Amino acid sequence: MKRWPTFLLGIEFLAIVTFSLAYDSLDFRIYWLGGQAVTDGTRLYEEQLAAHWFTNTPFMAALFTPLSVLPLTLARLLWQLASLAAFIRACATTLELAGRDVSLKVVVAGGLLLAPIWHSFFQGQVNILLLALVLADMLRVAQGRPAGIGIGIAAAIKLTPGIFIVLLLVTRRTKDACTAAGTFAVCTLLAFAIAPDASRTYWLHTFFDTSRVGVPYISNQSPLGALTRVLRGTAEVGDWYTAIPLTIGVIGLSIAVAWARRGDWLTAVAVTGVTGLLVSPISWAHHWVWVVPALAVLIRNNNRTIAACGYALFAVELMWLTPYNDNPLQSGWHLLLIPVANCYLMAALFFLTHTAIRLRQRPPHITSPPPPRTSPAAAAATHLGDAARPASPVPAGDGTAAWSARPDGTLPVYSPRQAQQPGNRRASSAATRSGSRSAAAHGVTAPPARPGIRGRTRRRR
Repeated sequence: MKRWPTFLLGIEFLAIVTFSLAYDSLDFRIYWLGGQAVTDGTRLYEEQLAAHWFTNTPFMAALFTPLSVLPLTLARLLWQLASLAAFIRACATTLELAGRDVSLKVVVAGGLLLAPIWHSFFQGQVNILLLALVLADMLRVAQGRPAGIGIGIAAAIKLTPGIFIVLLLVTRRTKDACTAAGTFAVCTLLAFAIAPDASRTYWLHTFFDTSRVGVPYISNQSPLGALTRVLRGTAEVGDWYTAIPLTIGVIGLSIAVAWARRGDWLTAVAVTGVTGLLVSPISWAHHWVWVVPALAVLIRNNNRTIAACGYALFAVELMWLTPYNDNPLQSGWHLLLIPVANCYLMAALFFLTHTAIRLRQRPPHITSPPPPRTSPAAAAATHLGDAARPASPVPAGDGTAAWSARPDGTLPVYSPRQAQQPGNRRASSAATRSGSRSAAAHGVTAPPARPGIRGRTRRRR
């Protein structure tokens, strides 16, 4: 049983390599052709590539220019292997944010069986790379380190991750938000320098046009897609729909900010990612890679029944069991089929509601991600700087020490001077015992204490 994750991972790796060599993934072919057409005037957006429109940003097309000079099969294989490496990194980052010591092989092997993940490999999509970029940046935020570059690049590739820039702003990570916005601007200007005509066409026309994709298609699990299927046509959805994504965006970000202020950045990241899917007018099934941190939140909080149901839902994809085709009249519009045909949407709304209700409960003990390794001199300087900062211990009531987060969302360092105060001695001893157990679990042992005056005996004659 201990070897089954390795065995399953080996099978999945061979399947990805074989599939990459044998199957012509449609979305990757469009990316590959986009890398060739990006410098050819406005052809990138005015002509269909592989019988489909290129709908991503000019910066993304520019990124595929080096791959476009390679043979299609070789370029596809390299892309799929890079996506696999990005998914492994995303899973490792999720575990760090969760503060749990779980086998990475088990997480990766199980995660590859989720439909949004293997759909991304099937289509040759870019979503896994965006997930890894955003999670890497948010881990730095949780550690109190400078961040923003990864989020800016992800938003320049596909606009949906831009919601994390808003999260940084409302959680008072203003410098990181400016870094992300500046990175987005630099990438966009770089694409404009490479393809000025295509950039003007995209930002002035294509950016607002949703008619280039099939909004009613069953794979679109956004609120706009669900309403279009229910009302039997995009024309029936009027300007009033704008209030729906705005409301969902405000509510979702409010929940994320509340969890960030508690120091639970994993929940904040998962809620923000899900909110971005609900705000976007197009959320294909392969866009829902944010199910990985969402499931990690449920498992970490011991909501294992809900997590098991969510895993089964995103592994089976019930919406494909309903009647569907290009005709919106048959895309799961029947009243009894609405919850099934829009199962991803229903799961996202349930997750936001669940995380909002949990805010009323007592704040749990949050294990902050370990800071990066530093030199002894830098570590000493950091310790001296942290010792001067005020801390605010809050008794958790269950024998553990729960900490209130600073305004920037990072967890404070407990001050030894405050431990001497009568009201804080119990919290200090609990934190000391917790830290000792944590150190012992990681194989770190403290040096023997030097005996003081009380440890010495003196015989008086």
